[in-house]
Amino acid sequence: MVLFPLVAGTASAAEKPQVKLSKSQAGTGGSLTVSGSGWRANALLMVLICGRSSIDRGVIGGTNSCANADGRAVTTDAKGRFSKKLPVTEPPVPCPCVVHVATVTGAKAEADASFLVAGHEVEPLPKEDTAGRLSVLTDTQLDGSSGLLTWFGAPPSRKLVFTVGNVGTTAVKNPVFQVGTSHGVFAPQWEEHQWRGTIGPGKKARITLPVELTAGAHGDYTVALKFGGKVLAEQPWGVGRPWGVTLFWILVCVVVPAALFRTGMAVVDRVRPSGPNQRAGRFGSGRGGRGGRGGRSVRPGRGAHGVRRGGLRLPDVTLRMPKLRLSPAARDSGDDHDPAGSDLRSGSDLRSGSGAGTRTGARTRTQSALPWFTPDTDPGAAEADQLSAPHENTPTTPTRKGNT
Repeated sequence: MVLFPLVAGTASAAEKPQVKLSKSQAGTGGSLTVSGSGWRANALLMVLICGRSSIDRGVIGGTNSCANADGRAVTTDAKGRFSKKLPVTEPPVPCPCVVHVATVTGAKAEADASFLVAGHEVEPLPKEDTAGRLSVLTDTQLDGSSGLLTWFGAPPSRKLVFTVGNVGTTAVKNPVFQVGTSHGVFAPQWEEHQWRGTIGPGKKARITLPVELTAGAHGDYTVALKFGGKVLAEQPWGVGRPWGVTLFWILVCVVVPAALFRTGMAVVDRVRPSGPNQRAGRFGSGRGGRGGRGGRSVRPGRGAHGVRRGGLRLPDVTLRMPKLRLSPAARDSGDDHDPAGSDLRSGSDLRSGSGAGTRTGARTRTQSALPWFTPDTDPGAAEADQLSAPHENTPTTPTRKGNT
């Protein structure tokens, strides 16, 4: 009893796809219901009405003999069954006609059911050539790989390799094959390729044909081989996306706006007028295009450390401050007791520019002696440096001159 389910499952797997029609004939504008069983579970199928076809010989002209615009797609259930309503349309070629059902993706499977389109012309099928017939003996394969240019959108190309045998009674000389490529549910685009050589009766030959897609093609494609109006084999081909093209457009979207921004800023810098406190040039007029002492750039209205000085430079502030000048003897004595001040004055004298000349003139004007003293009548050079409170060196005895 345990073996019964296993036997039933094996029989179901070996069952061939079948198609049944609700009507055997109908006129244009009508419809019929197409049902089927024995198909792969959850498979996508295409249902078409095709002319110049028969159950024994199949669709002679391929899908070019079918009414592709009015076809219907259907998906099978978990048991491999389906049912779909199909509108009746005249095919592009005369009858005899069939309802053709084939898988769209995955393993190839197809089935036909005879159907008559009422009012459509009928012609006998072309005679089958039995003199020389070729059959594919091995699985087809695609040889080759994509190069660097394909990554940037170049047309992908491969070599379709297969082995055929002559099952007819006469030799086949220089056979012409048709290689078609299709993407998704679209019909194949066929190209003819002639193979140079002769295949005798009962002989076989290994054939290689080129296959090429359009530039920038990517996704899942199917390569089909046809000879004598009959499809001999199909081979899936997965083409990767040309990521180099995507990277190129990303760089364009980043680099071009950045270049335009830099160009615009350069134009603005050239046409922008200079302010009254700005130096010549953008970065100053000093050596190497930088202003200020020591090659440092100083902004207008600011000191060497960036401290704002109310719009006045440090030399101007120094000149406006009042100065106390001493006599020569007191100044000499003060230099001995105040080395820091001497350094400060010597450091300030090293400043360059017009400020130095201005300070020199000011010092010359302020070094003149007081009007009631002269260098010769200075009251004691030794006490000249004692300008503050009295100390122990001050005489205690009053003088006759009185207070001065």
